[in-house]
Amino acid sequence: MTTIQLKNALIQRISEIEDISFLKAIKTILDEKSKSKIINMTPELTNEIVASKKEIEQGLFIENNLLEKEIEEWLNEK
Repeated sequence: MTTIQLKNALIQRISEIEDISFLKAIKTILDEKSKSKIINMTPELTNEIVASKKEIEQGLFIENNLLEKEIEEWLNEK
């Protein structure tokens, strides 16, 4: 069964349901699934992400394991 066929089958089955509690439960599941994909970002956050991507493209970053090593060395010096 393809994705489209499955969606159509579900739509058909849901359209036949009269139980309001069951329909509300399905809506809750669908709402939660939708929330996980939608991220509302402020313009400032979008600008930060764009700037960060540019820095990465320019090689202006440090890998996490190297940063942890640097921090450990810095802490040991004190």
